[in-house]
Amino acid sequence: MSAELPICATCAMQYAAPRPDCPVCEDERQYVPSSGQRWTSLTELRGGAYRARIDEEAPGVLGIGSEPSFGIGQRALLVPSSSGAILWDCIAYLDDDLVRRVTDLGGLSAIAISHPHYYTTMVEWAEVFDVPIYLHEKDREWIGRPDPRIELWSGRTHSLADDVTLVNLGVHFAGGTVLHWQGGADGEGALFSGDIVQVVPNRSLVAFMYSYPNYIPERPEVVREAGDLLEQFRFAHIYGAWWNAVILGGGNDVVRRSVRRYLTQVTPTA
Repeated sequence: MSAELPICATCAMQYAAPRPDCPVCEDERQYVPSSGQRWTSLTELRGGAYRARIDEEAPGVLGIGSEPSFGIGQRALLVPSSSGAILWDCIAYLDDDLVRRVTDLGGLSAIAISHPHYYTTMVEWAEVFDVPIYLHEKDREWIGRPDPRIELWSGRTHSLADDVTLVNLGVHFAGGTVLHWQGGADGEGALFSGDIVQVVPNRSLVAFMYSYPNYIPERPEVVREAGDLLEQFRFAHIYGAWWNAVILGGGNDVVRRSVRRYLTQVTPTA
């Protein structure tokens, strides 16, 4: 049964078979806790203290998570595209109540994920809602549970709907991706950034890191190129990876200011 497949308790990646290690946590962008590698499963999570959480993050955009949070602690988002709701990023927790609630909201047309730290139980979600999963091909090596529903895309942009575009910025991971919703913010555009473009407590800035827990900054040339790519898109709102990590208004200016600040801080002067 897939509900018995191993899930890393630290990053929440579900694997296709038992294994002694979690490659995602062994990578320098993540970590294995000092207490050692620990495993769980959906069956165990469902039998514990966890329950689903769905709350509005901004008008027309719903967040999906669990209480308490699990793994890295991110929440997913429902993006109401012209072709049906897209689940942006993913969480490990999934039970019958959550399936019913998402179905009552209209279900899903697709799943798209920013980077491997949020792959979690993506195949479980895809099977239940009978939808494809869109991942960037540069991150294929990190897929813990291969499945025919996974569709790898390449290049810098990929259209999911008339008003939704995936953009490969290459920050954090080579396949690090953000989602642009043209119809967001009442037509002013919205950027769904995971932690590829991280919304920080100072809502006038965003951050760019190779590793957040290990404080490794992203390479300046990668951040510069990411900033140039985002100049091609108009967006007022930015939705980060965590509950309430939302910038409402001025999104393009926030990214421009943050890119300039980052390059000033990390680029050596002659």
